[in-house]
Amino acid sequence: MTELPAFLDSTRPQVPDLSVPRGVTPFYLPERPVRGRLVRLGPLGATLLSRHEHPAPVRILLGQALALAAGLSTALKFKGSFSIQIRGDGPVPMLVVDCTEAGALRGYVRVSEEAEIPSDASARQLLGNGYIAFTVDQGLDKDPSQGIVAIEGDDLAGMAEHYFSTSEQLPARIFLAAGETQAGWRASALVLERVAGAGGVGPDLSEADQTEAWRTASILAETITAEELLDDALPPERLLYRLFHGEGVAVSRPRALSFGCRCSRQRLGGILEGFNQDDLDHMAVEGQITMTCEFCNFDFRFAREDVTGRPNPTEAGATE
Repeated sequence: MTELPAFLDSTRPQVPDLSVPRGVTPFYLPERPVRGRLVRLGPLGATLLSRHEHPAPVRILLGQALALAAGLSTALKFKGSFSIQIRGDGPVPMLVVDCTEAGALRGYVRVSEEAEIPSDASARQLLGNGYIAFTVDQGLDKDPSQGIVAIEGDDLAGMAEHYFSTSEQLPARIFLAAGETQAGWRASALVLERVAGAGGVGPDLSEADQTEAWRTASILAETITAEELLDDALPPERLLYRLFHGEGVAVSRPRALSFGCRCSRQRLGGILEGFNQDDLDHMAVEGQITMTCEFCNFDFRFAREDVTGRPNPTEAGATE
């Protein structure tokens, strides 16, 4: 049987088909200018964080970034993907996570080979100086929407709050946690946002009252602990009630999250076809070209003879 050409082969690798039905729990405080999302990756966290053998501080950083992407993306109306990309000059020079409108989540972090990472390294120590970019990509028909700020703060939550304080009109509070529990690696986020004083806010609530309501909600949110965020046995509704019962918290319909790598032989084969002959020859080892999806850490192998590629620059010039 003839092997299907790569550009027609949409076969996906054998990666986990895992979904968490209640991955994101949206909530709001009735008649107050406060809304938010509680993110619990559950076993999805263990799956996403086990694709690479990274030191614990790096896994914690990646887990927090995945939870943050899920928490921020589910507040937006878009069709495509929402991504967070961080580039710095530290031992972790690049981190990328993204989440689609359907909740498909994936992430990748690059660690310098020569890096020696302390067991208690903070996010700032891992990333160093650089920038953090938040991007909504809705495909070829629309220009991406992007916000970029310098890395500020010691932890990822502080870096994200810095983005909101400099790039958005309304404030936000962000609490992130990731770590290895008895149930395996877990990651979680609590995102709290102040909304504009319009729909959903009590008509008798003055601007001063709205400011006080936001201050109260922020103080209450600060009492949350990493243990509570990562505790699978503590239902989201119970945790939110524990935090905000005095404010009359209400929850909305939960959102699902899933393992979201979108690689395929077709996609990677198309990338290979963009290289010239010399580049393809250099890539080949014993007649095989191996491309690794950095998100799911799966190797795709292509026979060199099956990849047409482009002419070398000198050959292309000679035919013109």
